[in-house]
Amino acid sequence: MPKRIVIWCLPILVLIILLPTRRVAGRDQRAPVHQADEIETLVNKAADLIESEGRTAFAAFRRKNSPWRYGDVYLFVVDLHGVVLFNAAHPNREGRDLLQEHDAAGKQFHKDFIAVVRESGSGWVDYMFPRPRRSTPEVKWSYVCGTSVDGTPALVGAGVYVE
Repeated sequence: MPKRIVIWCLPILVLIILLPTRRVAGRDQRAPVHQADEIETLVNKAADLIESEGRTAFAAFRRKNSPWRYGDVYLFVVDLHGVVLFNAAHPNREGRDLLQEHDAAGKQFHKDFIAVVRESGSGWVDYMFPRPRRSTPEVKWSYVCGTSVDGTPALVGAGVYVE
């Protein structure tokens, strides 16, 4: 192999090896590097707030340009039956049972969210979903964490779009 190709490929290989691996819906996947720790911290803090304040926390989560919602980052909450309890960027999804919903690639990502929470308590799921104010689905990774909303087992999540 020519030396120039090896030198060019080496940093990419190192990056791939160093990416954190997460258990995702029964298989190992690479979590996104961009904002991963930030998203995990956000979701874990939101889970704690939901545990202590219940649905009243949703009002704070909905505010744009806040620590809970900024850029393309927003929180969503789904009960463990697939009913959307809260979605800051897509409030029209609230109250809907989306367990059977498929993404553009045919993946039932709500089932994956629930499986990750039931199996591990938290983790990353990849799927196709449009950014806020857009209609074309893009690759998105969401971190989900188990919580309880006023006594109802649920999950809270937020994600990052792969650029």
